[in-house]
Amino acid sequence: MKKILIIEDDRSLLEALVLALQDEGYRVLQAMDGAMGLDLALREKIDLAVVDMVLPSLGGYDICRKIREKGLDLPILLLSGKKKEEIDKVLGLEIGADDYLVKPFGIKEFVARVHALLRRARPPAREIDEYAFDDVRLDFRQMVAYKGKQKLDLTPKEFALLKYLVSHEGEVLSRETILNEVWGYDQFPTTRTVDTFIYSLRKKIEKNPRRPAHLVTVPWAGYKFQK
Repeated sequence: MKKILIIEDDRSLLEALVLALQDEGYRVLQAMDGAMGLDLALREKIDLAVVDMVLPSLGGYDICRKIREKGLDLPILLLSGKKKEEIDKVLGLEIGADDYLVKPFGIKEFVARVHALLRRARPPAREIDEYAFDDVRLDFRQMVAYKGKQKLDLTPKEFALLKYLVSHEGEVLSRETILNEVWGYDQFPTTRTVDTFIYSLRKKIEKNPRRPAHLVTVPWAGYKFQK
């Protein structure tokens, strides 16, 4: 599960951002003080930091610099009430931030930026052409699947979903992440889309669809594939 740190001194905004990311299946650490936030960033193994520019005790600029000085290359998303032009200058000074949002901003846009930064930072998934587990054999190039000697009737989207899950074997993936990667961010109606396809795949590949051994639900987080 990805771990995200939010350093923001506006309590109501902080609570909203924490809740939004927890709903996406992320583990969230939080701080309302710059020095405390920096300590968490350096002490914990963080996958992404969300940092407000103006904070008590230590500002966002200094936090970014100190994180980079320690050799940490985690993505940093800055939050600011300043105009875009001013932030462009700051980013041009190489303080180490990867992206920024100007307040006020929408929660959906915030979540989308987080997804994008994590996706950029994630090492590319291993390319898989063929895969086998239990009595299931998958050929992703030919889009052919067998369970024992029986050929499975999988749709192109089911192949795409299964390939994505298999490529990230053992990794907990949120519904939003799966939708973004398999369907495209603007191509899905609701997160129930993933649930529906997982249900269909379980019926086709699991020995006991009611107690799946491979397409596993991770409560409050999403799904993972395990061999």
